[in-house]
Amino acid sequence: MRWLMLELAGPWGHSALLESPGLLSPELGRHIARRAQSEDIRVAAIRRPGKRSGQRRWRWALADARPGQECLRWGEADGPDGYAEISLDGSAGTSSDEPLVAICAHGKHDQCCAVRGRRATTLIAERYPEATWECSHLGGDRFAATMIMLPHGLFYGRVDMAADPADIITRYTEGRVDPRHLRGRSSYPAAVQVAQHHARAVFGDERIDALAPLDVTDVDDAGHVVVTLEGSLGPIGVRLRETFSEPIFTMCQARSAGPVKQWELVSISALE
Repeated sequence: MRWLMLELAGPWGHSALLESPGLLSPELGRHIARRAQSEDIRVAAIRRPGKRSGQRRWRWALADARPGQECLRWGEADGPDGYAEISLDGSAGTSSDEPLVAICAHGKHDQCCAVRGRRATTLIAERYPEATWECSHLGGDRFAATMIMLPHGLFYGRVDMAADPADIITRYTEGRVDPRHLRGRSSYPAAVQVAQHHARAVFGDERIDALAPLDVTDVDDAGHVVVTLEGSLGPIGVRLRETFSEPIFTMCQARSAGPVKQWELVSISALE
């Protein structure tokens, strides 16, 4: 998966690209979204935390989060129209070795993100001010505060509940994940993300690139899937079953509860 992060330094509507008056027109937002979608790129808005500066800038970041191809490039446009002209093939902008840390603080999408996301953002920005941004909706609101770490595309949840959220970024700079809050890697399907979670819990490997998927096989009609991961001592087989949770409220402003698809661990073992 690739990500395009666009600086929109102001209030966002329910859709940051389509409902942010004074920042992007709906027509321009649709054009940017369609262009990115055609290239299989996900778009999110970003802004600096804290009090907004009166001087508006139009910075952008293009991240390739595909395993083995991770890179992050930054650029700046003269105005919002320039966002429609960004080269999406990775040839534009300046390469950066510094991470981009984006925490969802999209209050018009869900109030929990605004409250819990900004709390986490403040704590992280104290140690990593240049890397830290607020961002628009990432998904998984029930896991607020949610965060994406680029260029590797690591999703984290409930980061405001960490003893020190900034430690997650420190681990990242050391090439490690924090399994306690890691939700998965954006380039992998859900079954692989879940399989890696259980494998880390059993085998304890915290390296970012550990436990790469070797195979994903649907084994029967009952929703069972076997994910084979690359282990340090040989392949690891993780058998999962697709189920649905009891009805839950998936976001602060939800008015009715509903079931959520999830994966249940059936077995995990090192393979011969």
